[in-house]
Amino acid sequence: MLEELQRRNFAPTTISSYLHAVEQFARHFKCRPDRLNQTHFRSYQAYLLRERKMRPLTVRLHVAALRFFFVKTLKRRYLLDDTPYPKAPRRLPQILSVEEVGRLIDAADSLSHRTMLMVLYSTGMRNA
Repeated sequence: MLEELQRRNFAPTTISSYLHAVEQFARHFKCRPDRLNQTHFRSYQAYLLRERKMRPLTVRLHVAALRFFFVKTLKRRYLLDDTPYPKAPRRLPQILSVEEVGRLIDAADSLSHRTMLMVLYSTGMRNA
């Protein structure tokens, strides 16, 4: 799996996360991961959500890692074709009040920083 991740030029943090997720999956069932199937995968996904109380985004990472392992490494696409990713709740953005924005702009050290903040605010730029 490591070679496949490196061959596809995955980021080092992604590689580490994926390997850790597959390792946890195997430890949970006390079995080599290539001997596990879709039933194990589904029960593990439920375990992460219900018993470990992981956030949906964290479970999505585990699902992505296990999908990669089964589909790309083991070439077993049929195992995970109908396995859904958990739905992640949408978070509403925090909006600053006019006074807060004014204080932020006034706190800028230089004219260029002040100008940048004013441009960002007036154009509606946001952090994605």
